[in-house]
Amino acid sequence: MSDRAREIWRYVAGLFLAAALTAGAFAAVRWPTLLGPRTFAVICGLGLLQAIAQFRFFLHVGIKRSARDDLLLLLFSSIIIALMAGGTLVLMANLRNRMM
Repeated sequence: MSDRAREIWRYVAGLFLAAALTAGAFAAVRWPTLLGPRTFAVICGLGLLQAIAQFRFFLHVGIKRSARDDLLLLLFSSIIIALMAGGTLVLMANLRNRMM
């Protein structure tokens, strides 16, 4: 298999993996078979796997020894995700207080 075909195969595999993980998270919410905290844990776990799949298949960040650029990419992404998650929690708490 040529390098180009291998690269296209990785993108296609990443696309299907990302779609399957997204569908799994939507299914966990749509058809809840677990209690609330366990469903939340499943969704968080699927989100973590989704982030790993994005890094591995689309950003080509491998598990071997990372270069400094890869480390900076991971740190920046972690900061952005933490800010987004924290901001969402603040907004939801604010909306809850206004509704009560």
